[in-house]
This record gives sequence, C-alpha cells and structure tokens, in this order.
Amino acid sequence: MDRPQSYLLIAGVTIAGIVATTVSAAAASGSVSITKSRGEVCMVSNGLPNHSTGKFPNSGNPHRIKAQHIEVCVPENPVKTSHATQLRGATGFALNGVLLRPGTADYYDPSSPRGFSRDRSSGWQLDGKGAGSMLGLDRNNAHVDQRGLYHYHASPTGLLERSKSSLVGFAADGFEIHYVGARAKSGYTLKSGTRKSGPGGKHDGTYVQDWQYTGGSGKLDKCNGGSLNGKFVYFVTDSYPYLPHCAWGKVSRDFGRP
Repeated sequence: MDRPQSYLLIAGVTIAGIVATTVSAAAASGSVSITKSRGEVCMVSNGLPNHSTGKFPNSGNPHRIKAQHIEVCVPENPVKTSHATQLRGATGFALNGVLLRPGTADYYDPSSPRGFSRDRSSGWQLDGKGAGSMLGLDRNNAHVDQRGLYHYHASPTGLLERSKSSLVGFAADGFEIHYVGARAKSGYTLKSGTRKSGPGGKHDGTYVQDWQYTGGSGKLDKCNGGSLNGKFVYFVTDSYPYLPHCAWGKVSRDFGRP
C-alpha cells in the first residue's frame, strides 16, 4: 500500500520504528507515526502506549501485552451527515497509537463461571468501563485482548496526564476527538429503578442497557459529538459513553469491523 511520506510530530509523540516483540506490561514503550497526505490522516504504530500500564495477565484479564503492527487511515476533511453509523470494534485512535475500543463483545451469561460470555442471547452487554473490574481494566481504562492488543475502553488517563492539548486522537470518520473535562456534558443518563430481566438488580452502569440517551440543552449528541471552537468534534467524557460509539461522517474502510 502506498503510504504518505510527510511525517508530523503530534502532541509530543515520538516517531520511531515498528517493533514486534512481547514487552513488560509495566513498561510498555510505544512508537507511532501520524501523517497527513492525499486527503487522509494515517497512523502507524506498534500499539503500545507512551505511559505505564497495569499488570497483565490479571484476575479479570488473562492476556499478555504484545506489540502489534497497526496501520489505519481516516479522512482528513470529514463531512458530517444526518445519519450516524454505529461502530463495532475500534472507533478511532489516540495520538499515542493506541486504539479506542469502547464496546465489548461480552454479555451477561448466568451459565458461565465468570457470569458473562460471548453469547448475546441475554441482550445485556457489558460496558467496558462499568464492568471494568470484571474485565481487568487498568487505571488507564484499558486492557488487552486475545492478540495482546492494548486498547482503551474509556478516558485514557495516562495519555491525558501527559498531554498539553485537548486533542486526544481521531475518530473512525476523521473528526477530531478532544477532552475538555466537565465542559463536555454527556447526553446519557442512567435508567431509574431495577432491571426487569437478565442480571436483575439496580441500573448501575455495568451494562450498556443501563443507560439511555436523553439529550437536553448543552449536552453532547448520541455519538458524544458537539462543537469546539466553531467546529464539530467528538469528546471524551467522564461519564458514559466515555468515547464515541458511533460516527456522523463516512467511516474509513479501516474501521467498523469487529
């Protein structure tokens, strides 16, 4: 594939070569290049962060961190449409080369020893952040999949602590993703009362179905989108959905897959 040659140094991210080795979970060493050329923003990384991580495997996550070869592109000049595309898998990438994957493939399953599995029949999907302790998330709201891919399910704490800009990364449709703290207000609220089926108990945010989009004045749209300095962007929020789960622009062919 013919990739652009003009390299950009963004938010202090170091540009280095791609490696393919297993690394210590506590001392992950990321390398990433981000380029703009031919109407696209492209990212190549080894998938490792520029900050320390939790220990993997752990009680909620049996996998070990491994360096990857990640190569994705999104539109440089995205256009907002009137239709939102629901995304599965990665929904964007952070400036440090780590993928944003807010959703999970896990559902409530009383027949499983862990209480959840990939069986969707219950209809109650675990939220990555809400079920963080069950899924072994570290303090960066991230964990590792079966391939060793480290990825964020919610606010990338370690990245934000190092950042001098509100820019966090880019969504699958090319729009920027920013973090501005409490200034960006999610339009989602917890449902009241108790669950009428599935796991039962109070709606506490463990499951995606515990939440509902209610919107309102000054709130972000259902994809966590809104206006910043006169332009449309997505936001990282401190409450659900934390990261965009859907996209208003044309989704890059490199995203939208499980």
